[in-house]
Amino acid sequence: MSTVLTILHILVCLALISIVLLQHGKGAGIGAAFGGSSQTVFGSTGAAPFLAKLTAVAAILFMCTSLALTMLGRQQVKSTIMQETRPPVSQPAPAKPAAPAETPAPSAPAAPAR
Repeated sequence: MSTVLTILHILVCLALISIVLLQHGKGAGIGAAFGGSSQTVFGSTGAAPFLAKLTAVAAILFMCTSLALTMLGRQQVKSTIMQETRPPVSQPAPAKPAAPAETPAPSAPAAPAR
């Protein structure tokens, strides 16, 4: 489902870019390069109202597909990184090595008897 929606989103995006570039601007932009000066195809008012409506429809479709992709993306994410991290496990204190058996300290040599 998300693949189909992603493809539709890309197509709508490209259509929106094309429609905006085809519109007749103040400097006659790229619209005149594609025959924007011909008004016989779109009637006596020209392409402006038709392209304006088409831009609005494409923009609405773009917003809808963006929201749908966001909702699908949120449903697919089970957890976030912050939910996956766990506090560090406290390490038990290392065992003390067994104390060696106490050996009696060497006694001082006995004093010579008198």
